[in-house]
Amino acid sequence: MTSITPQPGIMDIALYQGGASHLAGVEHVLKLSSNENPAGPVPSAIRALSEAAAGMHLYPSTDHASLRGAIAQTWGVAPERVICGVGSDEVLQFVTQAFSGPGDEIIHTEHGFSMYPILAKMAGATPVCVPENERVVDVNAILGAVTDRTRIVLLTNPGNPTGTRLPDAELMRLADDLPAHVILVIDAAYAEYADGYNGGLSLAEIRSNVLMTRTFSKIYGLGGLRVGWGYGPQELIDVMNRIRQPFNLSTVAIAASKAAVLDTDWVAECAARNAEQRARLTGALRHLGLACDDSETNFVLARAGSVAEADAAEAALNADGILVRRVAGYGFPEGLRITVGDADQTGRVIAALTRWREEAAA
Repeated sequence: MTSITPQPGIMDIALYQGGASHLAGVEHVLKLSSNENPAGPVPSAIRALSEAAAGMHLYPSTDHASLRGAIAQTWGVAPERVICGVGSDEVLQFVTQAFSGPGDEIIHTEHGFSMYPILAKMAGATPVCVPENERVVDVNAILGAVTDRTRIVLLTNPGNPTGTRLPDAELMRLADDLPAHVILVIDAAYAEYADGYNGGLSLAEIRSNVLMTRTFSKIYGLGGLRVGWGYGPQELIDVMNRIRQPFNLSTVAIAASKAAVLDTDWVAECAARNAEQRARLTGALRHLGLACDDSETNFVLARAGSVAEADAAEAALNADGILVRRVAGYGFPEGLRITVGDADQTGRVIAALTRWREEAAA
């Protein structure tokens, strides 16, 4: 067995760690660690899934035509330029696998999604991490890191776990100044929460080297089904489809996602509720002395003054049965990423942290 070795880079991959789901001794945990929609899944998606369940004995379509058509209808895009995957993660894997390999480089930013260096290593490419500027993507840093070996730039916008967004003008400048041989991937998993932002869709519409990815796991509440999609130039999509498994999405996942993407009123309502509670949570955190940037997502990154203070804040939340996400692996050892819940859940977070501050001052 010692003569069997994995591909270069595989053993350098540290396993991805998701948000915790359990607290010892707590039966009903308030899980605010994974950026899930507190409203649950889109009701129309539940109905569509239930109806589709009767056909589970049949293989799903290989081309996702009905889902791609629904996406095209909602977003005003060409269905033939849409590709669907098992979450947006799989779409990201398609692009890294199809367009990079040993000897190539993939650029990502220091606080970007932790899957990016993993995806690079899976393809045998070298991940190149560049700094951000005050938790916002730095276009100059990205451009300065580009070499002849650069094949892809993976960009989370809005950012996770920062919640910040690169302004449209800067995103355009990045696309303008990247060499033609470099693909800019705009990972817009949280775009529906950012007011007036189309997730880079307009750039993917007109540029030959820009791809946008989206997910049904966040505002649509379908994280358990794992469905995502990408949109970009026909030439890129055609290449990526060659490595996509033909039955990568199930019958029920296709049906539920199709119903969800067409339910634009429900999505708008969720975005409005999120914005209200996000502003409430942000204001309370700042009042309690926990720094946080204005977020354009469904979470807020609270930054304590020290790791010890973050430990104490997390302990206070855990004592009330509340789980949040520590993000030391993203470069914030003093950070707590807190999913924006509904009004009652947000109030519970604020109350727990207020008691913690009051008890510390007593």
